[in-house]
Amino acid sequence: MAENNSEDNKPQGFPKRRTNPTGNGFQGWLVIGLVIALISIYFLSKTRILKQVDQAQYEQMVLNKEISKLTILKGKEVVEITLKKDFLNKYKSELTEQGTSAAGPQFEKEITSSDSFVAELNELQKDIPRAERVHATAEERYGILEFIMGPGFFILFLVAIYFMFFRMGGAGGPGGQIFNIGRSKATLFDGDAKVKITFNDVAGLDEAKEEIQEIVEFLKNPKKFTDLGGKIPKGALLVGPPGTGKTLLAKAVAGEAGVPFFSLSGSDFVEMFVGVGAARVRDLFKQAKEKAPCIIFIDEIDAVGRSRGRGAMPGSNDERENTLNSLLVEMDGFATDSGIIIMAATNRPDVLDSALLRPGRFDRQISVDKPDIIGREAIFKVHLKPLKLAADIDPKELSAQTPGFAGAEIANVCNEAALIAARRGKSAVDMKDFQEAMDRVIGGLEKKNKLISPEEKKIVAYHEAGHAIAGWFLEHANPLVKVTIVPRGIAALGYAQYLPKEQFLYRTEQLIDEMCVTLGGRVAEDIIFGKISTGAQNDLERITKLAYSMVTVYGMNDKLGNVSFYDSKGGNEYNFNKPYSEQTAREIDEEARKIIALAYERTKNLLTEKQDKLEILAQELLVKEVLFQSDLERLVGARPYEQLTTYQEFTRNEDKKAADLEKANTTKEAEAELPAES
Repeated sequence: MAENNSEDNKPQGFPKRRTNPTGNGFQGWLVIGLVIALISIYFLSKTRILKQVDQAQYEQMVLNKEISKLTILKGKEVVEITLKKDFLNKYKSELTEQGTSAAGPQFEKEITSSDSFVAELNELQKDIPRAERVHATAEERYGILEFIMGPGFFILFLVAIYFMFFRMGGAGGPGGQIFNIGRSKATLFDGDAKVKITFNDVAGLDEAKEEIQEIVEFLKNPKKFTDLGGKIPKGALLVGPPGTGKTLLAKAVAGEAGVPFFSLSGSDFVEMFVGVGAARVRDLFKQAKEKAPCIIFIDEIDAVGRSRGRGAMPGSNDERENTLNSLLVEMDGFATDSGIIIMAATNRPDVLDSALLRPGRFDRQISVDKPDIIGREAIFKVHLKPLKLAADIDPKELSAQTPGFAGAEIANVCNEAALIAARRGKSAVDMKDFQEAMDRVIGGLEKKNKLISPEEKKIVAYHEAGHAIAGWFLEHANPLVKVTIVPRGIAALGYAQYLPKEQFLYRTEQLIDEMCVTLGGRVAEDIIFGKISTGAQNDLERITKLAYSMVTVYGMNDKLGNVSFYDSKGGNEYNFNKPYSEQTAREIDEEARKIIALAYERTKNLLTEKQDKLEILAQELLVKEVLFQSDLERLVGARPYEQLTTYQEFTRNEDKKAADLEKANTTKEAEAELPAES
């Protein structure tokens, strides 16, 4: 039978354990030795509480030849008495009471000095034959306290110094030892430790890849650019929301560049000791210069690159600012050397210091945004490769049903779909598994065992039906995908899912329609029950933010006019003064409430007019719990407004391109078959 190698048989995706040539063997043996030494000291130096004997009893023991050994303890003025085995029974009751062992000693006697005791002993045994006499021996013995106060103190002091200065920080890696606390914590990928990820593993980031690939190409073939007088960019800053693939792109650069790659986090510079962050920056660039040409990647650079002076106490010495100053000097200072490219990633570019963002430090700011429908399709294709898929899986359709998803969320959907299929014992992952995976990512885990009273379930059904009907009969509302009253997540008792069109600009009527759809649940409760519940808490939060944004950010209010109080640079983050007067603040509140009130009244008029359809949809929801777009068409009729989704527009354009291409090919073939003119 072949030998089973646990490292080789690990599931794919789990990193193999790296072997440490130095290991922790020395440290482990040292700890074991200390434990053994302490145990030995304890048992060897353990002092027993022995029963004192008076002078008369002692003399009687000597004269009766009952003593086998006398031990004088130096420095303690005490003699330990060990009896012969034949006389142990004579003192059995006393020995049992004391708990002493038969090996002895059994008694002790106080003396004034060892010399006087020996002289007295010889005088006492003068009539006893020399061969039968007992002799006293002197012994120097340490207890725990004596050991610690004596040589033990020196030993323990040396051990403490060793652990404090040389072994502090676990395995003794760079930066963990107290003498090396200023060492950089960067991980070097070079030689055998190269990253295996390449640009082929990165999908949906074509523009960002193009920018990054140019840097990699410059490192591989600099002559192509220097011949034209170009210089290599000193730094590239990857900016984008969380989960969009910034770190993955950096890993691809590490795998493609073929040069040493230093990777670390911005928080690795932060330390409680003053000056450590700046020292680590200097050490990092010192190592990088020795390995040049190379790349340094700092993930989450906002941990150390925040704007200087923001929120600092007057007169304070901010360690983070010192670290940033050192980083600025190393990136583009007076004695900056070439051959080092800095890459960094952040999802908070608004808080970064302006000196860090200027050309010469970060020459390029590469935006890594959430992918569009084409990008999501490419990302799905990457994550679908390792899955066993059913025939009905279409990456284009999956990308259309996941608007606004980042790459990390798409990877999570694919993984959840595979887990759901495996849990149900399927041989392949089908479209139903992906639908449930999307529901789980969007709404949370389904709460199948959540107890809901019939009355609450009825309220939820009418609430969600109100959202669905309002969105169905409003022109600018997003197309409905499904509506459900199955509880999900922490507090969601139901939800309506829409398929928003991917757009960047919104008109006023679109925002008003979106607000009306959001208010549909609260309005439906008001119409049907004459009462309202707390179920609209999240809806009210969204419309309140939207109404205030229309007034104070987008300038969509006639009374306040074309003004915006939004600071895109974040300069007012620590400023407690509002950029408008109290009168303007009162007007903002009034206009926001007026917008919400008009939207509520409009939604109420719509749902009152369509109350029969609201009843039909709510009753069907109570029975089936989940309704799709086809169910709404069957129950309430076709939607009066035809609004194509991004997927439908994309498919229609693809079909049109295919038809045009086929027509052009047919024309060429027909022209080729025509006889040549003489």
